[in-house]
Amino acid sequence: MPDTQAAARGLVFALLAAPLLAGAQPASAASFDCRKPDLAADEQAICQNPQLNDMDVKMVTTFDLLSGLLAMGARGDMQDQQIKWLGQRGECQGNLDCIAAAYAVRMAELTSIYEGLQRPK
Repeated sequence: MPDTQAAARGLVFALLAAPLLAGAQPASAASFDCRKPDLAADEQAICQNPQLNDMDVKMVTTFDLLSGLLAMGARGDMQDQQIKWLGQRGECQGNLDCIAAAYAVRMAELTSIYEGLQRPK
């Protein structure tokens, strides 16, 4: 069982550091390469908008940290939800408000998963 207090500190640190790291790497969002020529419309919008790029970095960092904390079955469920969410984000095309709302919903879902983790007593 992972040390959940250490994991929580790591999650908090990652969430605080993510915007700083995103600002240092404007050519690339955390979950895909912005230099690829065949980016979807939502990915292009994320690459061109620093706020959306920061939201992407925060979401991916949170997702990756949670992946390390969850048991295999729950991790698989979260990965399936992520694939579904990526499809929903893609439906936004280049609509910045829609993409931002999609990130807000996904972060709320990931936060709920984190808050539901069993912790030692």
